[in-house]
Amino acid sequence: MKNFYLIIFVVFFSIINSFSQQEAALVKETDWLQIWTDFNPNSKSYNEPSQIISGEITQDTKLYKRETYLLVGNVFVKEGTTLSIEPGTVIMGDYKTKATLTIAKGAQLIAEGSETDPIVFTSNKSIKRGGDWGGLILLGDGKLNTFGMATMMRYYSNLEPKFYSLVNYGGASTIKNSGILKYVRIEYAGKKSYSSTGSLSGLLLAGIGNETTIEHVMVSYSAGDSFKILGGNVNLKNVVSYKASANDFSFNTGTLSKINNAIAFRYPYASSSAGSRCLTVKSYNKREEIDFSKEGTQVIAENLKFINNSDNVKSDMTSGLIKEAVYIGEHTKVELSNSEIKGFKPAIVFDEKINTEVENLKNISLTNMVFKDCEGYVKTFNNLTNTRLDDWYANRTFLNAFSINNEPVVLIADAKKVAVEKELAEKEAAKMRNVAIPFELIEIAPVLPGCEGNSQSKACFKNKVRAHISSNFKYPEEAIKNKLQGRVLIMFDVDDKGAVVNIRTRGDHKILNDEAERIIKLLPKMQPAKKQGQIVKMVYGLPIGFNNTDN
Repeated sequence: MKNFYLIIFVVFFSIINSFSQQEAALVKETDWLQIWTDFNPNSKSYNEPSQIISGEITQDTKLYKRETYLLVGNVFVKEGTTLSIEPGTVIMGDYKTKATLTIAKGAQLIAEGSETDPIVFTSNKSIKRGGDWGGLILLGDGKLNTFGMATMMRYYSNLEPKFYSLVNYGGASTIKNSGILKYVRIEYAGKKSYSSTGSLSGLLLAGIGNETTIEHVMVSYSAGDSFKILGGNVNLKNVVSYKASANDFSFNTGTLSKINNAIAFRYPYASSSAGSRCLTVKSYNKREEIDFSKEGTQVIAENLKFINNSDNVKSDMTSGLIKEAVYIGEHTKVELSNSEIKGFKPAIVFDEKINTEVENLKNISLTNMVFKDCEGYVKTFNNLTNTRLDDWYANRTFLNAFSINNEPVVLIADAKKVAVEKELAEKEAAKMRNVAIPFELIEIAPVLPGCEGNSQSKACFKNKVRAHISSNFKYPEEAIKNKLQGRVLIMFDVDDKGAVVNIRTRGDHKILNDEAERIIKLLPKMQPAKKQGQIVKMVYGLPIGFNNTDN
């Protein structure tokens, strides 16, 4: 039994270690990831909570680094109130009560850590797992594409009536400021909701305005989405999602957002079977809830890196553990550029309801993309064999490229051009193999035994054929008896396998024709002829004379 545990530990350690090497390499080459991120948060230990926060925060409050805070139950920051958090502060979410921290409409959260002293939201369990606590929720009065305002009520258990007004979001604003999240880590959040709607998210931004700052935020091990954006027009910069069970970045219900410098590490063995992706852009979950007279979701995304942390990419693709990295729903506008997607099947899918006519595809721009080790680039959901979208986005105008097994990056347009040229060349070669080309027009004659390496292939072929005829010639007895003489013109093909086929004779006497054919049939198999470097079928002809000098 001890050996069994040892094997499990060694395998587990080797997997974790290999991932840390990959992530360490990325951190090393990406300046903005350095120092403040943590890809192994379970190894960290913090002080026991010294302060408990519960219920409603109704006056401006500041949390200090010298204390460790415990959120208990659903904690709300009321409208008109600001919660400020000092750099380096640790806030724990209570596992037993599945704690949440909600910043209501009109409230602000100022959580501005530093590169060397990030603010950390984490679980209070000693052995932490995704979904230990609820997560961080910011609600604003930004625009939605729904009918009227919306509510988060379904995500809270046993919510007291006095808090009902604090969980509404949405309105007509675009510039409201819900605060600052900068150099912040959110770990092990995303508890399961108390309805069928799924899970909470590590960071949920609903109806948030564009004066809100979301920069240098890392969400790790979320049981729900890492970043969920509903409506509003908030922008994200320098953000990381690590090993989420659900989506890494989800945009929905009419959000108008920009995301710049984002990284998602997906781990297929921890992902939800519900269809988890690095990036999901949708305008609705249910069509009947949406006002289609309003603008749908619009996302401008650049400098993204989506990485699949799989032990065996090909095997996991075959087993169905790995699916698409990006999902784009109907009634959306997306600009995705200067980004890399590695190890997915395929890289991007469009909702099957999206019309793939050229005019409609102008709403979905994919440029300067690099697809590494992906099985398919751009496909339609439930129709992965359709190449229409692949062909469209392979156009040289978009400068999309691919790479396999760490080989140099190649433009898809160039690869497709090479593939087309190769296909045409193969067709031409096949055509040439099926049409017998005259001996005079070929460049390299068939190579008979003894002609190997001879630069004068045609002369050698002729000489060997004559020598073959001479050594195998027999004057038919019946022809001698009947004093038959003459010349037989014989023609034959050497096919693309080097075999003599299609022998034809023309002479005055059948018995002489038959003898000429017999001789040619005895020719050995040879290397086929070539023209322009391609194997071809060749036709050759010569006369064989029958002269009985004894007559």
